[in-house]
Amino acid sequence: MRRFTGLARGATGIFSDRREAGRVLADALSAYQGAEGLLVLGLPRGGVPVAWEVAAALHAPLDVFVVRKLGAPRWEELAVGALASGALVVFNDDVVRSLRISDEQLAQVIEKESAELTRREAAYRGGQPPIEPAGKTVILVDDGIATGASMLAAVRAIRTAGPAKIVVAVPVAPPSAYRQLAGAADDVVCVEVPAAFLAVGEYYRDFRQTSDDEVRELLATGTTG
Repeated sequence: MRRFTGLARGATGIFSDRREAGRVLADALSAYQGAEGLLVLGLPRGGVPVAWEVAAALHAPLDVFVVRKLGAPRWEELAVGALASGALVVFNDDVVRSLRISDEQLAQVIEKESAELTRREAAYRGGQPPIEPAGKTVILVDDGIATGASMLAAVRAIRTAGPAKIVVAVPVAPPSAYRQLAGAADDVVCVEVPAAFLAVGEYYRDFRQTSDDEVRELLATGTTG
């Protein structure tokens, strides 16, 4: 079942902050409440406050799943792909070809982001092992999707662990990314799919950066009680 609710055609400031977005998203995921074997994974950093609200509403355990955008050389904000836990890499082949990025340049970007991915995994969990997704219904949560590269990498990496089902859940995404992820995940739940998509931050009134400390605090706060 793939669905979205609402259609904000270029609207801005829909959510007051990530926590409110998480509560709205949790309502859209109410069909999963009470289901056995749920696991909510937040993509850090901004996806974790959203994921905490979802996990708390569904009484599900919460963990992080680290994905790093691979920025183009000299244009780091432009994603050429993404790197996920488990060393899985997804490339945007069209961007790589159009910018004529060499294998050596790609290797340098991957090396840099691999180091940051390893650092974040260690920092967020404090040495604790990740929760095993095998056989579970995994709900992957972020604070929004732009290109979809990071979430696609997460879906493909989690798929290799043998979950029962993969659900992508986000407050906002453009139609193109929504369609792409609908072909990769078992279910996609998105609150807003604006036809005239802007940047993710435009749909929040407060989109301040989430810190590593906030991520650790949220992971340490129970969601299954």
